Amino acid sequence: MERKSKGLTAKEKTFCNCFVSCGSADEAAYNAGFVRNPKRSGEELLCREDIADEIKRLGKCRTSSLSEIATVGYRRLAFGKISDAVSLLYMENPSREQLEHMDLFLVSEIKRPKDGSMEIKFFDRLKALEKLTDDSEKEDRATPFYDAIARGAEALRSETDES
Repeated sequence: MERKSKGLTAKEKTFCNCFVSCGSADEAAYNAGFVRNPKRSGEELLCREDIADEIKRLGKCRTSSLSEIATVGYRRLAFGKISDAVSLLYMENPSREQLEHMDLFLVSEIKRPKDGSMEIKFFDRLKALEKLTDDSEKEDRATPFYDAIARGAEALRSETDES
């Protein structure tokens, strides 16, 4: 199944995005609109070099953006301010509007025992710092998966070329 045009169609792009999310060729094909025979369509799409390249590109983008989001979150946990949480301790009955304007990102748990007091637990800052400095967390773990998909597609492509 050779394509002459350079760009992917909207359905093919949707297939690539769905495949990166779910990892199933037939499910991705069905969700992309290849409803007649999604299993066959998904297999054929994975055999195409342009599709495999797009899946690999999307996988790398998704991995780097998820990694960056996690890093930002760990920084907030490690270096964030607890002033809003402390202010909450001294509020009698905070309104919904007051709570919505507070930065409670560092709070892991809030309890209000029967005696009317309030207990606030925070996420562990040291663990967040460890995650930030841990090199094994920063390595790209998804790339081998997408490389394996590309190698599998190449193997299928060479089998169909030989037939």
